[in-house]
Amino acid sequence: MIMKALIEERRAGLVENIHEGIICGVNHQLETVYTVGNVEQYVYYRSAAKPIQAIPAFMIDIKEKYQLTDEEATLFTASQRGETYHINALESLLKKLKVQEKNLYCAPSLALNSEPRNEMIRNRQEKRKLYHNCAGKHLGFLAVCRELDYPIEGYWKIDHPLQQKIVSILADLAEISTEKIKVGVDGCGVPVFALPLKNMAITYLKLACPDLIEDMGIRKAVIKMTKLMNENPNIVASERFVCSVLLRDSNIVAKGGAQGVYCFGLKKERMAFALKVLSGSEDVWPNILASILEQIAYENKATIAALKELRTSTIKNDAGTKVGEIKTVFSLSNVH
Repeated sequence: MIMKALIEERRAGLVENIHEGIICGVNHQLETVYTVGNVEQYVYYRSAAKPIQAIPAFMIDIKEKYQLTDEEATLFTASQRGETYHINALESLLKKLKVQEKNLYCAPSLALNSEPRNEMIRNRQEKRKLYHNCAGKHLGFLAVCRELDYPIEGYWKIDHPLQQKIVSILADLAEISTEKIKVGVDGCGVPVFALPLKNMAITYLKLACPDLIEDMGIRKAVIKMTKLMNENPNIVASERFVCSVLLRDSNIVAKGGAQGVYCFGLKKERMAFALKVLSGSEDVWPNILASILEQIAYENKATIAALKELRTSTIKNDAGTKVGEIKTVFSLSNVH
């Protein structure tokens, strides 16, 4: 695996942590134009796959059929974090879809964000499957299974027709054969897919530029879905999280995944990037993403500034005194 240092964390001039990784940028001709490290390396999407996994729900118009609000439908793409607006939308979605919470395969959980999680503990609330951060995705899976007359049992298994449909959509978007897609099991129990990093970037290029999608059913679903993601960014993550910051920029389609995976596409520039932090850290995402956008001279400086506000380049101690710095040490290699 060829990787490069992306971020150095220094304390009193000494390097304390190094975050290595790989980055790939592609253009609208599906060509690799920017690289850091080996872009042929296979990487698991983790939750960066959620928009792809949500496409079947938008292909069969579940939002319209069940009169879902925009927030409720956006949950199909989300890594919800248990804020009040997430829980309210999940409860409503559960009722409208008329599916059974017990049929969700994800594990019972408390809220992911610390404040609502602590509130649940204080109120002695029990863990629920509905509170899992992948619950919106799973609710969408159950609804699709019912509408397409697929069995509910085993919807989380790779040989289930729903998962096979998702694999087919992914292969189409990523410009790769289904045989080359590697499959594991994600944290919530459903299949998780690994592709070469450059193909992950191609996937997000097509989410940002759906005119590149040949299948009209998939194209129309992507247009509806990404519009909702941009209009409801806090549903996809929550306030002061990278996904929400990027999605507030209507020019960007973005989603992160566990273990340091991040993907985003730029509509106007007709480009997309995928990256993997090999340490698995999500903390350094804002620093890396801001640097990528700066290096390609991205026009919306407010988006770059918002990323930098999430995590500055300064390391402070508990008293707020500067004791070190976070330094971006990678340069995008222009292939052309």
